[in-house]
Amino acid sequence: MVKLSVVVPFYNVQTYAPDALRSLRANTRADFEFLLVDDCSTDATPELLARAERDLPGAVLLRHERNGGLATARNTGLDAARGEYLTFLDGDDWLAPGYLSQLVAVAEELNCDFVRTDHVQCTGRTRVVQRVPHGRRGESLSPRAAILPADRSTSVDYAYAWAGVYHRRLLDRGLLHFTDGLRTAEDRPWIWRLHREARSFGVVGLLGVFYRRGIASSLTQIGDVRQLDFIRAFDQVLEETARDVDARTLLPKAVRTYCAIISHHLGSADDSKRFEPAVARKLRTMSAAALRRMPQGILAEALNAMDADRASRLRRLRRGLGAAA
Repeated sequence: MVKLSVVVPFYNVQTYAPDALRSLRANTRADFEFLLVDDCSTDATPELLARAERDLPGAVLLRHERNGGLATARNTGLDAARGEYLTFLDGDDWLAPGYLSQLVAVAEELNCDFVRTDHVQCTGRTRVVQRVPHGRRGESLSPRAAILPADRSTSVDYAYAWAGVYHRRLLDRGLLHFTDGLRTAEDRPWIWRLHREARSFGVVGLLGVFYRRGIASSLTQIGDVRQLDFIRAFDQVLEETARDVDARTLLPKAVRTYCAIISHHLGSADDSKRFEPAVARKLRTMSAAALRRMPQGILAEALNAMDADRASRLRRLRRGLGAAA
């Protein structure tokens, strides 16, 4: 019996993959497997993974013939996973020695569907602890109750798939797969679905995931059209939440979050050269259309509750949409 499956996608991370692979070696156990997914890398990453397949106990190498993105690569790993528990790591991040055994131990102790953990954000040599935005820790809780309140950061805003561990019953229920092809914000529909449909979860202060930020090749740093997949991701959040029995209660949170993310991206387009001009124009057009698709009463309440700068940015976009119509 495999106790834990670790899904690790890699794409053109030859500089950082050795750190990730060394950290997996420092977490090996006879009942752990490491599903290394090469998402059609074009640098030296495939050679590093081929060596790891030979030398890393528990390693299973899975290759894509064409690049599918992070969500699709994670799904490839999930399809091959045999573990009672599952977790994730990205190919440019790393783990503390012995972390995975501690993670399984807390999952077994709490005996809930999934457990969320804190992590360490690494930007150059700077290390900052990022906490799960939930106060109650070390006990089994209701995932649905943790979605709200709408006006504060909650567990659905802490969407990192690798910051936690998940029981196989979630995979068997169809709750762990990601939306194929999403190039960014792939964790957002995923975490909302978990919190709406799982039966129990816990939060622990275990630190062991080191998340590397500010990498020039990371998609979050590249201002091309793939960044706009956040609109498709949040449209999915709204559509699925609107069908929920508690839609009236949950939709204000989803709309507020969507608006905050739109405003953030618009601010990036206005204040820097992060986005290519054509992408910036498409961002504004798609964002205006997204505002039109939202429940208008809930949207108005969300804008009234936002700070002045973000609200005015979105209101200007709405006015432009009305003038164009």
